[in-house]
Amino acid sequence: MKREHILLQSGWLFALGSEKPSESAFQPVQIPHDWAVSRPIDPLASLDMAQGWFNRKEVGWYQNTVTIREKWPGRRYMLCLDGIWECSDIWINGQHMGGHRYGYTPFRLDVTEAVNAGENTLLIRVDNTREPADRWYSGCGIYRPVHWMELDETHLDEARIEVQVSLDGDDAVVSIRTGMKELVNARLTAPDGMPAAEACGSELICLRVKSPVLWSAEMPALYRLTMSLQDGDSIEMHIGLRSVQIGENGLLVNGIPVKLHGVCLHQDMGCLGIAATKEMWKDRLEKLKAIGCNALRLAHHMHSSEMLDLCDEMGFYVYSECFDKWHGGLYGRYFDSDWQTDLDAMIMRDRNRPSVIIWGVGNEVENQGLKSMVDTLSMLTDRVRALDSTRPVTYAMNPHFKRPGKQIDFSRVKDIQQLVDEADDREIEDMDERLACISAIAEHVDIISCNYQEQWFDDIHRAIPGKPILSTEAYPFFVGHHESMQNYTERVPALIPEAFPWVLGSFVWSGYDYLGESMGWPSKGWTGSLFRMDGTPRCSAYILKSHWGRTPMVHISILDNALGDEYTKSHWANPPYEDVWDFPDLHQGVLPFLITTNCERVEIHIAGRIFHPPLPAAQTDGRLTGFVPWAPGKIEVFGFNGETCVCRHALYTPGVPAALEVTSMSDRIVKPGEEMLLRAQIVDAEGHPCIRDTRPVSFDVQGDAEILATDNCNLMETTPYSSRQMPAWHGAVSAVVRRTGPRNVRIRACAAGLSDGEAEWESLEMD
Repeated sequence: MKREHILLQSGWLFALGSEKPSESAFQPVQIPHDWAVSRPIDPLASLDMAQGWFNRKEVGWYQNTVTIREKWPGRRYMLCLDGIWECSDIWINGQHMGGHRYGYTPFRLDVTEAVNAGENTLLIRVDNTREPADRWYSGCGIYRPVHWMELDETHLDEARIEVQVSLDGDDAVVSIRTGMKELVNARLTAPDGMPAAEACGSELICLRVKSPVLWSAEMPALYRLTMSLQDGDSIEMHIGLRSVQIGENGLLVNGIPVKLHGVCLHQDMGCLGIAATKEMWKDRLEKLKAIGCNALRLAHHMHSSEMLDLCDEMGFYVYSECFDKWHGGLYGRYFDSDWQTDLDAMIMRDRNRPSVIIWGVGNEVENQGLKSMVDTLSMLTDRVRALDSTRPVTYAMNPHFKRPGKQIDFSRVKDIQQLVDEADDREIEDMDERLACISAIAEHVDIISCNYQEQWFDDIHRAIPGKPILSTEAYPFFVGHHESMQNYTERVPALIPEAFPWVLGSFVWSGYDYLGESMGWPSKGWTGSLFRMDGTPRCSAYILKSHWGRTPMVHISILDNALGDEYTKSHWANPPYEDVWDFPDLHQGVLPFLITTNCERVEIHIAGRIFHPPLPAAQTDGRLTGFVPWAPGKIEVFGFNGETCVCRHALYTPGVPAALEVTSMSDRIVKPGEEMLLRAQIVDAEGHPCIRDTRPVSFDVQGDAEILATDNCNLMETTPYSSRQMPAWHGAVSAVVRRTGPRNVRIRACAAGLSDGEAEWESLEMD
């Protein structure tokens, strides 16, 4: 019989309580769900500072029903969960079926013995009371997809299937280990829908593809692989035909040299918490693509299968890692018993994906470089290679190394990152000693992966010349000095790898602001990123776009400290260069500017005057800085190649605030069940942004839609995300709206003294 598959997104009921609540306490929710993010932040939640001050230490209960027409003999019934935060227990019809502890890894339960024909009650208990929680906002609840599967006793298992691709002249050879002894038919369909190859076999099947369309980040061509058994069971997966070689001379994709222009990402979606959908992440990733980003470090755990699907489909090279710390921090309570289960889950789920090119087994762990750490590293890397011999495996090193000291009881350490980071009397300052620690780690990894160590790349390469280096975390704006890793030197670390063929590339920390890892009350999260929560770029994003992007661009920002402190950890901060030309308290004077461009020369136009900054080629990273005279009206920059103006950018002095302008942060069509971020900007009569206006903005909807959350991107804001009114910050407020049906939707933004702003979604024709 054919397998059946149901996505359990709706029909869920939810309630809180240490014991199962009464039926009347349950309220409808939709998966994905995060029960903590909509709550007010609490200054008394001191243990939850790393969690952004959200109260999250409770037990949640989820309930749903699944209907089976008939329970067939020899049929298996599976519950597949992509991730539950955290410590779940699952019952079917009152029978306990198991659960899972670590909140980031998927798991599957065979529930055959408990199901009956007709309605089956599904009950899931989620315990979020354990401490410590993660170093960043981990959220609460069933936050990833839940699937119900019915299949035959003998069936294909995606986790057991291993696909390897090699290029042979003008052909591609696809080798498939099926994990089956039965006869399997494998059929490959090309990206254009035409048949590409087909063959039958059992344990090993080989397909030869003539003139293949190769997958890369620039052209993410996917083939559809269909595998079926004679009795009807079949599965489909998308694969990419590509060649990746990583060595001391760098990265080659399909024989072409590539640099990783990457960012690190956590999994939360700001005001939605960890309840992020594939569509919302697609909108975010498109903004990263637009600046030339081609790689993602999914930090520091498995991300959802939907995120990896996007990386395959949109074209991103992925550094995928399973853990942050090992014996300390959150994972310390699971490591000894669960490390292999959780590591295997990552490798076996994603080893057939073209996007994944590097495995990571840890980040900035305790006792780095010492024997106990190296022994654990060896155990983890050996396991990865046993499951996948085709990709390199590595570990992301902290820039701090320490000499052996007294034994530490990690269960008593409240802040594991502080223990790892802060200098003490064991801190190694001598470069030769530091290199000895790095060399001990390098023996067990294929790539020397460095967090914030660009200033030592030459030393590391001289000491260990045979292995490539990767910048797994880099500051957005400043680089360190050889004698001081935090030196506020104005050079963008992510651009340093371009000068060294043996450096694979860089991952900036981070791509987007995220919740948690607070620097103190009332900050809910981390702001040292390229993009704010709503996708507004910071100045470092424009710098990288000028180098990573492929089209001519020029952009000017003005230094403005008056817009407020974002409470960023200082060395990760962007200087407050903003898109502003509005200084009402200034009569005359000069203002500092930053121009980013990939053009040959730039002109600045102010009030009929032309100014000529230095040539970009003569400046560090091509950035132009200096001063311009203040004159209200407009400042405009023009980028020239030769004598031709190829791009321009202007900032305007706004007049009296007059209206709200609502824009969708994506041009996709929103289908029922999907969300969209909309942004309401306060503007003057000419449509120029009034970024100093802070009046409250409210939203309402008419038609088949609901408002899930509002946000102003100010992580110092204490108004709950569940509020329908939010003070403007930088003159704007955003809202996440979910479509609930096909009929017309009208979204309205309102503020006192301003004309309303509106957006409309047209009715959809549904099948």
